[in-house]
Amino acid sequence: MAEMYNNNNMGPQPQAVPQQPNPFGNAFSGPGSGLIRSGLGAYGEKIFGSSSEYVQSNITRYFSDPQYYFQVNDQYVRNKLKIVLLPFLHRGHWARISEPVGGRLSYKPPLYDINAPDLYIPLMAFGTYLVLAGFSLGLYGKFSPEALNWLFVKGMVGWFFQVMLLKMTLFSLGSGEAPLLDIVAYAGYAFTGLCLAVLGKIMWGYSYYVLIPWTCLCTGVFLVKTMKRVLFAEARSYDSSRHHYLLIFVALAQFPLLIWLGNISVNWLF
Repeated sequence: MAEMYNNNNMGPQPQAVPQQPNPFGNAFSGPGSGLIRSGLGAYGEKIFGSSSEYVQSNITRYFSDPQYYFQVNDQYVRNKLKIVLLPFLHRGHWARISEPVGGRLSYKPPLYDINAPDLYIPLMAFGTYLVLAGFSLGLYGKFSPEALNWLFVKGMVGWFFQVMLLKMTLFSLGSGEAPLLDIVAYAGYAFTGLCLAVLGKIMWGYSYYVLIPWTCLCTGVFLVKTMKRVLFAEARSYDSSRHHYLLIFVALAQFPLLIWLGNISVNWLF
């Protein structure tokens, strides 16, 4: 009786459901799964590795390392100012010193190469230019925070025009791959001569009319020498006549640009 009672209360038994074969299950969990996963991993690593190397190489090419441009000392600053303000007296070469680093050609920092560009001098010269310009406005009773702000904007616009001038000149010669910070540094050296011209104007007004043409001439010569020996060295195409015309244009463009920046007034457009 107990056996019959247990059989009657067991209820219907669940039916076994046949499992469908998974065509992909054996591929990723079978004996060959390790080979497939390692192959996919190697392929993915190759894709992401190559893309990261491509991005890193392009960032290095166009922007470089900002810390590179601040590796300077007192001796470098003195010698660099002599070259910028008196380029005619520079008897050494204008080419930068290269060295292989990690299988790629690199350049020594400014601390070890006088021809290397730096951002320390341009930034300090730009700040000094603003201080002298504000002092000049104060001598004539025209100083105000708004006027100093306009002078800051005027200086940044002039720096931007200089960068675009050098960049477009390189691009027209088929060599637009120079690091952007290199061009920014070379363009900013113009403020060193401007500081000298504005200081002369503060001390003796008539000296400005001698110093500003000299500043334009020296800045033009410095940029021509630098671009001819350094930036144009990697040009993919070379046309002698076109090369010289562009260099002359860069030198002549310094006169209206620096005269405009050297004219310290409340109205920054003039």
